[in-house]
Amino acid sequence: MKLGETLNILLRNGRILDPSSERDFCSDLLILDGRIRELAPRISVGAELLREVQVFDVEGKWIMPGMLDMHVHLREPGEEYKETIATGTRAAAAGGFAAVACMPNTKPVNDSAAVTTYILNRAREEGFCFVYPVGAISRGLQGQDLAEFGELRDAGAVAVTDDGRPVMNSLMMRRALEYARAFDLTVISHAEDLSLADGGVMNEGPVSTLLGLRGIPRAAEEVMVARDLLLAEMTRGKIHIAHVSTAGSVRLIREAKARGVPVTAETAPHYFTLTDDALMTFDAVYKVNPPLRRPEDVRAIQEGLADGTLDAIATDHAPHSILEKDTELDLAANGMIGLESAVPLLLDLVRQDILTPLQAAAKTSLSPARILGLPFGAFRVGSPAHVTVIDPDAKFILDCHTFQSKSRNCPFHGRQVQGQVLMTIVDGRMAFSRMSP
Repeated sequence: MKLGETLNILLRNGRILDPSSERDFCSDLLILDGRIRELAPRISVGAELLREVQVFDVEGKWIMPGMLDMHVHLREPGEEYKETIATGTRAAAAGGFAAVACMPNTKPVNDSAAVTTYILNRAREEGFCFVYPVGAISRGLQGQDLAEFGELRDAGAVAVTDDGRPVMNSLMMRRALEYARAFDLTVISHAEDLSLADGGVMNEGPVSTLLGLRGIPRAAEEVMVARDLLLAEMTRGKIHIAHVSTAGSVRLIREAKARGVPVTAETAPHYFTLTDDALMTFDAVYKVNPPLRRPEDVRAIQEGLADGTLDAIATDHAPHSILEKDTELDLAANGMIGLESAVPLLLDLVRQDILTPLQAAAKTSLSPARILGLPFGAFRVGSPAHVTVIDPDAKFILDCHTFQSKSRNCPFHGRQVQGQVLMTIVDGRMAFSRMSP
């Protein structure tokens, strides 16, 4: 990674949020040679050592395990004009993320060890945080032949998905769940029935009718969620439902969990923040798949996060250039960037008493780490330091023109927000900082 030397840092008077131990307490945190050495209410450092340690007073600030975004699009290889591994991981670090899992819909598709290895090599050379590739379910994302899951896993893939395109063939999805189970891989479902979506550009409802735009019904998502839950129940393969957007999907997942189905699920900040009313502007920055839904769906998503039905919050960071976005809605690409706007939107849930600070930390670190089987989401003495420091009170205006991402398709540009990332430490090295000792 393109980071400096390992750190010697003392963070004083911070609020430690450790979801792995379910502890929320005030403490100092000492990092020596890039590893967590001590957590205590008041850490004493000898004068000789103190000369080698940078001390930061973070009173009133949150100290969380380094966040993990389990659903991003880095666009490399193939569409580097939108984003690269270097710019995407720099954006991730600026957004508080110590690691990201990148989707396979690159050009070429990540359906082989060669592409997985290329991504990992580029991340080692150019990355500002850890990158974990997700392999394709089917070759070329065509939904016809399964990719070689064993080869992908051995090369470093942490899950499989055809994200961006659904696996329409139910037998193919059954085989994928069975095959993935043999390699202890999670199958990530892009739940969309293309025959029901049928070229829609936004949520089907009063707003689409008013605007005269073709709509995508909630059932386009929910039918496929129901199918994949039933297949996971039958095969006992691990299924993860990506970018949940509807109340019906939340209900189906909640019921499946109650039955013991091995399912996890995520949503994204735009699904608990925005509604399809945003499309009244005809601005393609709000075009996303699945689409923004109605207020009752937003409430259901928030309730699903609060009660644990939805395990994780991921950004679905989807960078596009003005070539794909500065056009009419029918032709515009789906997707929004989200790595650098996620934290203040996450903290909105805390201020609304929907999530506790500890739950917010879990949804963005421990839970996605457990789903993917990765070593994040905990503070353990002796382990490499992955740390995110947040000022929950900082107020500012989101300005996408200051973002580290290469793309600017942010639906929250110009919004007054509260909650800012101050520091991101990745593997004991400084990946991003707004602070001085």
